Amino acid sequence: MGSDAASEAGAEGRPARQVDKAIAVILAGGVGVRAGLGMPKQLARIAGKSILEHTVAAICSSPVIDEVLIMMEAAHLGEAAALKDSGRYPKLVGVFSGGASRNDTTRLAIDQVAARSGAGNAKVLFHDAVRPFVSHRILRDCVAALDRFNAVDTAIPSADTIIQVGDTRAIITDVPRRDRLRRGQTPQAFRLETIRRAYRAAEADPGFAATDDCTVVLRYLPEVPIFVVDGSEENMKITQAIDVVLADKLFQLKTHDPDVFDREARGRMAGKVLVVFGGSEGIGKALVETAEAWGAKVFSFSRGTTGTHVEAREEVRAALSLAHDEAGRVDYVVNCAGILTIGELETTTDDDLRASLEVNLVAPIIIAQEAVGYLRQSAGQLLFFTSSSYTRGRARYGVYSAAKAAIVNLTQSLAEEWHDDDVRVNCVNPERTHTPMRTHAFGEEPAGTLLSPEIVALACLDTLLSPATGQVVDVRRHAAAEASSAAKEPAQA
Repeated sequence: MGSDAASEAGAEGRPARQVDKAIAVILAGGVGVRAGLGMPKQLARIAGKSILEHTVAAICSSPVIDEVLIMMEAAHLGEAAALKDSGRYPKLVGVFSGGASRNDTTRLAIDQVAARSGAGNAKVLFHDAVRPFVSHRILRDCVAALDRFNAVDTAIPSADTIIQVGDTRAIITDVPRRDRLRRGQTPQAFRLETIRRAYRAAEADPGFAATDDCTVVLRYLPEVPIFVVDGSEENMKITQAIDVVLADKLFQLKTHDPDVFDREARGRMAGKVLVVFGGSEGIGKALVETAEAWGAKVFSFSRGTTGTHVEAREEVRAALSLAHDEAGRVDYVVNCAGILTIGELETTTDDDLRASLEVNLVAPIIIAQEAVGYLRQSAGQLLFFTSSSYTRGRARYGVYSAAKAAIVNLTQSLAEEWHDDDVRVNCVNPERTHTPMRTHAFGEEPAGTLLSPEIVALACLDTLLSPATGQVVDVRRHAAAEASSAAKEPAQA
């Protein structure tokens, strides 16, 4: 191996090189034929945003990425440009037309990256626009690996046996060992000069064709080792119509992870105006106390303390007006109010049925209608609560379960309806939580089997501070140990 090859190869323990930037390029040149959507699949809306925007949001929120470019299908360049112009994603610095093929698009992207001021021998990550579930961990691992290697792929083990067939007939010719096989994903990451050199070599080959960029390096720079970063099953590529359905469900299964949220980012709650309905006990009370500790101005309304009935439009309107008049704005509105009545449906009285539906379903609709005007002014967020019973109705509280399933649908529909107004709508789905409402319905339960209200409050505030919309954020007990000490601490400025 010559000196040039040795410098390309990288080695364990080699000192990290100075890098100007880590630049992510989102490849969005597909037209969605296989998905049968009648539009480029990256523009299909899921959970309140286009798939492309979800991908942009995931990458822009990573602290290891400095800049983001989009290479967009030419006929829909305007949709991608609108994301840049919205100002929601400051790291998104360029939108450009893609080429006729994946390889042509990469060539154009390389030119755009090389032309950027200060690009130098940048770390460049190429990522499929239709992989919106890429994690911060994958991005971090790819960027870190480029300190030791000049080419990096992302892949996962194959759970299936892979067979090889002949060219003309469906006859097996080989069954490779499964333990040596991986399923490729993206990002694929390179030092800029490495991928430029690979494509320059490929241009001299009249028969050049490759389905991905690591193949270009493998074929034309065989001396360059390609390191493999572990991907994840969730980092799926949305290609077929069924993938759109699966992706929608994955967004509903998002779990709050306190480690994902920067503690310093929680300082952004200082000075915000938060209105909490149902803030006198349980999760609502914990939310009020934690938000105040983080510097927010909080207005708490409830039936017991302020005489506010969430199912009464005039009282909801008066509460929001009071908060706005006193604070001059409303940034966040959270509805923690709810009632849970246990009993067989056959014996449920008309009064209990009416109360359950009015408080658990009609009230959130009223709050949404009355709050949206204020939230448009502040580009704020509306936050609801659902229950794990929304995925499967539970015996003896089916009406409650049905209402909570409806709240999920309401969340997703409003997130899409209000997307262009920059109003976000999300829903928190806590596991069983130690609240007065639950104790009244089920009695005392064993210690350690329930979430604390403070843990759920932390998840609520992290969700309010995030750019997410249209999502159902699960809160699970496994995160409680990490989050418990942080739940009531003031955020660091």
